[in-house]
Amino acid sequence: MIRSISAEWLKLRHSRIGLVLLTLPILSVLIGCATFYMNRSALHNGWYSLWTQVGLFYGEFFLPVLIAICCAYACRLEHMNRNWNAVMTSPVPVACIFLAKLTVVSIQIFIVQALFMALYYCAGLLFGLSSPFPPEAFGWILRGWLASVSIGAVQLALSLRIRSFAAPIGIGLCAAFLGLGFYVAKVGLFFPYSLLTIGLGVLSQESLTGADDRLFLVMNLIFIVAFSSLAIRRLQKKDVVS
Repeated sequence: MIRSISAEWLKLRHSRIGLVLLTLPILSVLIGCATFYMNRSALHNGWYSLWTQVGLFYGEFFLPVLIAICCAYACRLEHMNRNWNAVMTSPVPVACIFLAKLTVVSIQIFIVQALFMALYYCAGLLFGLSSPFPPEAFGWILRGWLASVSIGAVQLALSLRIRSFAAPIGIGLCAAFLGLGFYVAKVGLFFPYSLLTIGLGVLSQESLTGADDRLFLVMNLIFIVAFSSLAIRRLQKKDVVS
């Protein structure tokens, strides 16, 4: 497993995925700060108001797209030059191939989350927000990361199946908008893309109750295990299209 993860990192050494990981959170914070500045007279809740502005663009659009891009890029090399044939005949369990990709994508998203938190904090200082920094922000970031891993499992399963680089990203973007509908319909806990909205608290900063928090954790684990198992089983039972 460790060797598989190392191999995945090696494939990213000379790629430009790092530029994407850096650009999208910066862009989302800049757009959110612009809307916060233009509507500052109507936003009186300090850090929480700033979070709704930067988090809305980040959680509802940029982050789902970023996850889809990372997953598509993780499978890009295998879909080129019949590389799947070499991968599937290597002495490595199929489960390790998938889980290594999911692990690397999860680490990438964790780095993005940490960067977004730092940018949010710096933005608040630049706006001169005098109220204390909200401790809930750390929970939003961690829950958002867990929901991102769930989405990553879904997107990785799609990217393993679909040779096109753009198609899984388009599906992910459509699913993100669908997830917003599930959230509005109060059934967001049962759709992986809605869990990101709930976890990040971009539309509501109300703390989850203990029961809701446990259900949020359980549903994420179910989605991660379910989609990972489906993807691994498919790799074991069916020939890949190389």
